[in-house]
Amino acid sequence: MHPMLKPALRRAWRGRNTVQFGVTPAHAVKLGPVDIATGSFLELLDGTRGLPLLREEARALDLSDHQVDTLVRRLGNAGLIDDVRAGGPEAAALRNRADVLERQRPDLASLSVIHPEPGGGMRRLAARRAMRVQVRGAGRVGAAIAAVLSGSGVGRVEVLDGGVTEPSDVAPGGLPAAAVGERRDTAARQLVRRSAVGSTHRATGTADAAAGGTSAGGPSASGGPGLSLVVVAPRDGLAVYAPDPRAAEPWIASGIPHLYAGVIEATGVVGPLVLPGGTACAGCLALTRTDRDPQWPRMLTQWRSGRRNAVQACDLGLATAVAGLAAAHALSFLDGELPASTGARWEAALPLLDWRSEQVGAHLDCSCGAGGHTVGERPSGLGTTQDTMAG
Repeated sequence: MHPMLKPALRRAWRGRNTVQFGVTPAHAVKLGPVDIATGSFLELLDGTRGLPLLREEARALDLSDHQVDTLVRRLGNAGLIDDVRAGGPEAAALRNRADVLERQRPDLASLSVIHPEPGGGMRRLAARRAMRVQVRGAGRVGAAIAAVLSGSGVGRVEVLDGGVTEPSDVAPGGLPAAAVGERRDTAARQLVRRSAVGSTHRATGTADAAAGGTSAGGPSASGGPGLSLVVVAPRDGLAVYAPDPRAAEPWIASGIPHLYAGVIEATGVVGPLVLPGGTACAGCLALTRTDRDPQWPRMLTQWRSGRRNAVQACDLGLATAVAGLAAAHALSFLDGELPASTGARWEAALPLLDWRSEQVGAHLDCSCGAGGHTVGERPSGLGTTQDTMAG
């Protein structure tokens, strides 16, 4: 072990014998009592020394081997220690990619703060490179989500959409003005490649429209990994606000997690993140709305069959905020957490932009089987939640 104090956490003395690591309440940790010798020893924890050398240099500070081991253990239990060599073989391989690490140091620093175990940040960053995510939609929201996921190190990002890029699709961080007139799938594929970290990234696009498309799960046609997540971000925000349960049936049947995100009538929507069999799905949402408002299905049919060429009220700032929040929730899930959108929907409407969340309960009459399952638990086969650092 080559212990290193996590550099992302700023350090400050609260008094003569107490050190605080971190600024914000979510991740700040206080350590005390700390005497002069211990404070000097903290400066040695920079990742360049193994424990034997640390013990040897600590003796010059009148610190015993037991004191050194106890202090390192306390720092580790508090989530303050990283190990520059930990994380497994995938992390070791990533450390040899200087071009990737230089670009992703902020991502790695963030992951090291969130995950307390030594090497936890590097291990998760390396794990992203083996994941496959599908984004359904290449408008102002979907294209930006795909770019962020690609730039965050997700190994394979696919974008499904049809038609050609229109001027209204152009957005900073999304499809560029030069893509107007090109096929949306082609433009999205190029965007993902430009955003990718390292040369091993694979980006695919397809002309299958966001409402339908290719097989929902399992290995890709080229023999790659199965889908880790589907992000549903169609250009028509109604398909997010009131998603069609039939479109999600293949994901439910295949056990593929999926997250909804979009903008409708100047209202941003992120969620729910659906864990098939564990949390409420689009069918649960439809049944619950019908229970509350029996006229809902009648109106929804009219809205879905109405003017297809109506201009979407999708403010650029709001679309960018939705894309960023959705991408952050997606990455949190891919890294092993259950973000706040799990079984819940976040909404914010212009002009006040007051983000509010509403729990989406599983409906007992829905065929997805989530009724009665405890929200916050992953159904079997979806992995386990990683431990998070106590603030």
